[in-house]
Parts: sequence; structure tokens; C-alpha cells
Amino acid sequence: MDPKGKVAIITGGARIGQTVAQALALRGCALAFTYRGSRAAAEVSAASAEAAGVRTLIVQADATDEAQIRAAVQQTAQAFGRLDILVNMASTYIRTLAPSAADWNAALDTNARSAFLFSIHAAPIMKASGGGRIITMSDWLVISGRPRYPGYTPYFASKAAVAAITESLALDLAPDILVNSIAPGPILAPPDLSAEELAEVMEATPLSRWGGAEEIAKAALFLIETDFVTGESIRVDGGRHLS
Repeated sequence: MDPKGKVAIITGGARIGQTVAQALALRGCALAFTYRGSRAAAEVSAASAEAAGVRTLIVQADATDEAQIRAAVQQTAQAFGRLDILVNMASTYIRTLAPSAADWNAALDTNARSAFLFSIHAAPIMKASGGGRIITMSDWLVISGRPRYPGYTPYFASKAAVAAITESLALDLAPDILVNSIAPGPILAPPDLSAEELAEVMEATPLSRWGGAEEIAKAALFLIETDFVTGESIRVDGGRHLS
């Protein structure tokens, strides 16, 4: 699929999402940004996309509320007359050493349920537009089958659910819609990471560096432009899974 002239929804469009959005805007794709609490980040992304010459829309929607998700998808379709691409980037990464039921629900709702709900509400509109692409965000650890770090059970389970949702929806929505997942590794260093911890990650990564948001954007473009890859999870981890 050529992104030019198409319409994409990006959920959770801060940080890495802004880079993905800019890559699509530079290829002529109109963009709708959803946000829950921080409109400022969505406005920055929209302004950057508009500077590239494409139309944008900003919609407030709690990614765990089905009614708001349905409304955001419908509003996008009404504003642009079509919907072709969905990039599910809404996500949380929280360590829970003694997880509670609330921690479990929060991780599953934000990381997995949101991707499922956005996808099932977007799919009928994509089919009416001639087909589409759905991208989810899993994790390199899940795709590698390695819950390597303690204290992340709800997070790990939620990202495993994302991978399962991706494969199942790819089967259900074929041949009109291709559904794939990106599984990031060391892309952006957390702000609270020490110099020693930063060095440890680079040492454990065969490519010896952090990837940067641009690598996720490149993967997203590939999964949008391909016409014969579906149900796949692509690790973007600099070979981290090999060590």
C-alpha cells in the first residue's frame, strides 16, 4: 500500500509516535491523532504533519473506553471520508514487583484491549475503503519467549496478548487487511537510566547502540507498504534477542 492519499489513525502518538507520524506525513498520508490526557503532544504531532502538507485531526479518546474508541474511529472516517491505516501505539511500561488485580487490568486494558478495540472498529471502515493495514506494538521479549526481567508480569502478559491478537486478527481480516506487529527492543533509553545501565544495554546489544525512534518508523513503513506480510511480529532490537 502506498501511504500517499491515505488516512491513518495513530494512537498514543507521543515520542516514538511522533516520528512514525512524521514519516507518514512526508509520504502524503493524512493523520488522525488520539489522546487521553495530553493534548499538547498530539498538537505537536499535528503541527509537524500539517507543515509537511497533509490534513490532520485530533480526537480525545480514552484507549480503554470502547464508546470513545468507536467515536474516534467514526469521527476520523467522517472527517476524511476513508480510513486505511491504524497504528496502535498506546502503551504503558510499568514495573510491578507485587502486582495487584488493578495492575493486571491496567496493563491488559491499555496495551492489549485498546489495540483489539481500535482494530475491530477500524476494520469495517478499512474494508469499505478498499483494504487496510493495522500495526500493533508488542515487545522483543515476548516474541523471543523470554520474560528476562523480574517484576513485569502484567506488562509481559499484555504484550503477549498483543502478539496473539495480531496473529488472530490477521487471519480473520485477510485478505482485505494486513495485520502485523512491531516488537521493539532498546529504542529510546528511559530518562532515569544510569550511565552504567545505558552501557550495559549497549554491551548486550549486538549492534552496540540504542536504535532511536526512526527505526520504528522504518518498520512501520515497511509493514504499511508490503502487500504480502501479515500475522508477523518484527523485532526491532538491534539483535538484542541473540545475546
